[in-house]
Amino acid sequence: MLPVLLPVLPAYAWETGARTDVALSEIAPAYAATSVNTAIFRVGALVSNDSLQYACFYDPEGRVTLARRHFGASGWDVRPTQYFGNPSDAHNVVCIGLDGEGYLHMAFDHHGHPLHYCRSVAPGSIEMGRLESMTGATGEDNVTYPEFYTLPSGDMLFVFRSGASGRGDMVLNRYSVASRRWERVHDSLIDGEGERNAYWQMCVDAAGTVHVSWVWRESWLVETNHDLCYARSRDGGATWERSDGTPYRLPITLATAEVAQAVPQGSELINQCSMTTDAAGHPMIAMYWRDAPCDSVPRYRLVEHDGKSWGMSVVGERSTPFTLAGGGTKMIPISRPRVVASDSTVCYIFRDAERGSRVSMAVRHGRNGEWAVSDLTQFGVDAWEPSVDMDMWRRCGALHIYVQRAGQGDGERTTATPPQPACVLEVSAISKNH
Repeated sequence: MLPVLLPVLPAYAWETGARTDVALSEIAPAYAATSVNTAIFRVGALVSNDSLQYACFYDPEGRVTLARRHFGASGWDVRPTQYFGNPSDAHNVVCIGLDGEGYLHMAFDHHGHPLHYCRSVAPGSIEMGRLESMTGATGEDNVTYPEFYTLPSGDMLFVFRSGASGRGDMVLNRYSVASRRWERVHDSLIDGEGERNAYWQMCVDAAGTVHVSWVWRESWLVETNHDLCYARSRDGGATWERSDGTPYRLPITLATAEVAQAVPQGSELINQCSMTTDAAGHPMIAMYWRDAPCDSVPRYRLVEHDGKSWGMSVVGERSTPFTLAGGGTKMIPISRPRVVASDSTVCYIFRDAERGSRVSMAVRHGRNGEWAVSDLTQFGVDAWEPSVDMDMWRRCGALHIYVQRAGQGDGERTTATPPQPACVLEVSAISKNH
């Protein structure tokens, strides 16, 4: 694939550089004064099935916008929906999910708000129906961090936080393609007991096992993040167990959680990164923190299970210290990382000011291989964080990443960043040359 040169927006030019294995597909102009379109917890920025790929974002006026293309097509069918959100708060992300029948499900504009949910009027359509309830059960009047996950059966999971930072619970719903209805699975899968909350990352492996990992936060202040924990479900979220198969008594609490990696408070431990599994279903969790008190530099990490025990490795090298403190959305010199894996290859996607805030990727071949780091773009993306079309990755090993430049003021402040192109960065092959 040859690189695509995108048009110049005010004070900004896009270019892919000399790489011939990377291309940019432009969709449409998108809101860019905050990171609402590029926050890492926007798990469903891109989804796909055997014939269609979908994208979602806020346009420059804050209208929720959907786009669709057939595989092999160069252009996108772009449809602004009838819905608007408040993109000045970067928590208010748009996320989509695709069920086994081809219906698109969408949630948007949540930061402690009542549920805003709808689905497409027909399979394959990007025309969305009216807003509707899911289950009407407890918690759907106070939603933050909505995420869709599709199971191998075509059913879907929907998770969100009910409550607030430092005092919230993780809620789990399940959608049945047979009945086309949602049902509540857990009012509180991970319970903060009114004193803390879990900030999670989640994935579903090829066998349908659901994996979740999280850090605890003791207050609304990010510096109170601590300890990386883990659980999995082999029955679509109904029952949960530790990595050794020991069942959890639900809900999971601070006292009962399996600690995959102990990290004390005040370690610049970030929340809400990503996780995946290797081909055998062993979990891999991407995070960053610093080794307090002896080191001032937060470093990217991969915490992974080999089937027997947990281990941790440092990904790449960094030399710039920074401190995480306070509440709200932070403007941080590095992004939270996204990890994907296939067979023996692991790809770790990130943005670091030390590398010009470009879209970068570290690749490791084999569990004991060395990390090779390269830049996928020659342009910077400011406050961008990676979202990946996981359906595409699992199906054919192609890496499609939602990319746009985005600004972010510290603590929910907007910036003067003008609208920027929403794009899909397509990496055609992951080889040992990366």
